[in-house]
This record gives sequence, structure tokens and C-alpha cells, in this order.
Amino acid sequence: QVQLVESGGGLVRAGSSLRLSCEGSGRTANPVAMGWFRQAPGKEREFVASIRWSGGTTYYSDSVKGRFTISRHRVKNSVYLQMDSLKFEDTAVYYCAAQRVGAQDYNVWGQGTQVTVSS
Repeated sequence: QVQLVESGGGLVRAGSSLRLSCEGSGRTANPVAMGWFRQAPGKEREFVASIRWSGGTTYYSDSVKGRFTISRHRVKNSVYLQMDSLKFEDTAVYYCAAQRVGAQDYNVWGQGTQVTVSS
């Protein structure tokens, strides 16, 4: 069984930066892709960014494009989200997820880490 554990969330002022980390443990098979999602109070979970494990191709939602950067470290089984120029609207619980080989979509999820941006 693979577990994902996020870290790096916190309370920051608008315009500041945070770097989220997601570390995988357990079974070490490479995923097809990994991604970051977020859920704000009273809203549904939404896509933020993703990265294909093998080639490193990245995808971003329009709301974070140009401000957030997703990356991975294959040996460490880790994925990161560098968040710059944070806005109040970025406040949410952030989740990392993995699409394992043989799955059509993300099927392993972390517990989430809180990001709060004050203005």
C-alpha cells in the first residue's frame, strides 16, 4: 500500500510564498502522474497542477498558472508545489494525489495540508 503525506502548509500574508511537499511511502512502483488539488471551505475539490512521472510534463489550472510550479524527485518518490504570489483566494486544504499504473484516474490521496493566506 502506498501512502502520501503532505507537509509545508501554513499561514502567510498575501504576496508571500510556500512550498508544499508530498512524500510517498510503502510500495515504490512509479505512478503514471501525480497532482495537487485543493478544497476551500464550502466549495468542491478542484484541480491545481499535475506532473507526468516519466517525462515531467506539467499541467496547471488557469487560476495558478504563472504563480505555482509543480516538480518531482523520482528517487525520493516526492512531489512538490512551489506557490508564489499567494492570494487570499488560494486559501484551502491542499491534497496531493497519485495515479497508479493501471488506474484511469487518481486513486491514492494524501490527508491534506492547510494553506491560509491573509490580506
